[in-house]
Amino acid sequence: MNVENAKPRRGRPPKVSRENPDTRAALIRSGLEQLTEQGFASSGIEPILKKVGVPKGSFYHYFASKEAFGQAVLQNYADYFLTKLTTHLYDDAHPPLTRIRHFVADAKAGMTRHDFKRGCLVGNLGQEVGVLPESFRPQLIAIFASWQNCLAKCLEYAVAQGQIAADADCQLLAENFWVGWEGAVSRAKLVESGTPLDNFCDLFIAALPKKM
Repeated sequence: MNVENAKPRRGRPPKVSRENPDTRAALIRSGLEQLTEQGFASSGIEPILKKVGVPKGSFYHYFASKEAFGQAVLQNYADYFLTKLTTHLYDDAHPPLTRIRHFVADAKAGMTRHDFKRGCLVGNLGQEVGVLPESFRPQLIAIFASWQNCLAKCLEYAVAQGQIAADADCQLLAENFWVGWEGAVSRAKLVESGTPLDNFCDLFIAALPKKM
């Protein structure tokens, strides 16, 4: 039997749909665009499905619920962003503080490319956490912790190279960076300019405790 031409039984989606990584990935990409621009609570499944061309009845062969779908989109974004972070912040070709500036420049270029309609999905959902399913809270906390640890490691390299003071609390500095970063991203979306990102980066680096 030619599997490609075989038709599913009436009323049931193709059995292969559950195993189709391309369709699942397309749903996540579409969901990322929708959730980044509209948020989770305001986003319906229908526009996401329509863009990908997946019937609503088949959606639940990929995800158990909208909550599970949102968590998958969030984790996909978080993993992508962490890869971007490590690429810049662990780049031995540049001094540690320069690596931070390179990350900020990359983020600014990404926001510019999308006309400042998209911000940080993790930050957006963090602001929505009061109306999200409770399962999102520990996921968001864990994601921020992974980003914080990544930046703290970069700051530890800065300590080792004498760029900042030896007694600098790198974890606290990294935590403060992400708290301020989310505000800078929100302001960049509001004014449709990358200037708030540059200003925040300049102030953060200038405020780092310097080696005496």
